[in-house]
Amino acid sequence: MDTLTDAQVGPAASMSPPGLRRGVLLVNLGTPEAPTVPAVRRFLAEFLSDPRLIDIPRWLWLPLLHGVILSIRPQKTAEAYAQVWRADTGESPLRFHTRRQAERLAERLGRRAIVDWAMRYGSPSIADRLAALRAQGATEIVVVPLYPQYSLTTNDSVADAVSAAGGNAAQAPKVLPAFFDHPKYIDALRVETVRRLATLDAAPERVVLSYHGLPKRYVDRGDPYFDQCVVTSRLLRAAMGWSEDFAPMTFQSKFGPGRWLEPSTEKTIETLAERGVRNIAVLTPGFVADCVETLEEIALEARDAFVAAGGSTLVALPCLNESDAMIELLEALVLEAVGSAAAAA
Repeated sequence: MDTLTDAQVGPAASMSPPGLRRGVLLVNLGTPEAPTVPAVRRFLAEFLSDPRLIDIPRWLWLPLLHGVILSIRPQKTAEAYAQVWRADTGESPLRFHTRRQAERLAERLGRRAIVDWAMRYGSPSIADRLAALRAQGATEIVVVPLYPQYSLTTNDSVADAVSAAGGNAAQAPKVLPAFFDHPKYIDALRVETVRRLATLDAAPERVVLSYHGLPKRYVDRGDPYFDQCVVTSRLLRAAMGWSEDFAPMTFQSKFGPGRWLEPSTEKTIETLAERGVRNIAVLTPGFVADCVETLEEIALEARDAFVAAGGSTLVALPCLNESDAMIELLEALVLEAVGSAAAAA
């Protein structure tokens, strides 16, 4: 299949008739345009320049970033993306699933809203897609950061970008809060997990709940991310009838020095293998769309580490992606945000 362009697949291009004044913008983290070193370098340069993400003083960090990190890291990162890049559409998995979530949500909402999507870093940008929504007449815009658990490194960064995009202050977009404990989010995890587990040849002996990591200093300064991961894990275990021993909570994707949230996903699965656990599954409740962190870091790297430590099978359970349960969650978040007027439209 030929590579799809934004003009071909952008959900706002085929939305509701002119005059509709409500818009929805789904926002995920971001992705390079191609699994190549130059494209990854451009993406990482923007991503790692965000002071919300990297709190090291600019005078120290930026020379390190542009002098060392961007000379070394893009090669390895490009190789990781190349292993999971979609040949059918020429997109990264994150871009594909975010686009499909927007398209399916647009179908669900119909005339009630114009739906579009953007990336915090890379393309399409938040500023461009907000402008596109406004150009179609949307004056009430709801921005949905696709991060279930709140962190100032993610949710606040989206709010920064929305604010920087400008526009009429009286019609400023409403940025929705995290949905870590929303009943429909927990139920979506439950429904999709049950469905996926039923397809396995054998039931796993453990299901590891792996979240994206965060430097511990952020949590020490009051970032609620860790606590919200704990709540999500507790609610999901209750919904599934799991114990904490059966479904331990872990953290992946450590980047750079310093202490990060623990326990480590990699160390946990290696320890399980060393203790004689042979078959496990890994669920990533902090991601709503499969991406390089789930498809390469977990499905490939973590699997190899588990087998090398003595395990037999590690299954990476898919994210919610564009499943019916995910679209129902997004619909609920939007309608709750805009109130009964949207439901009656």
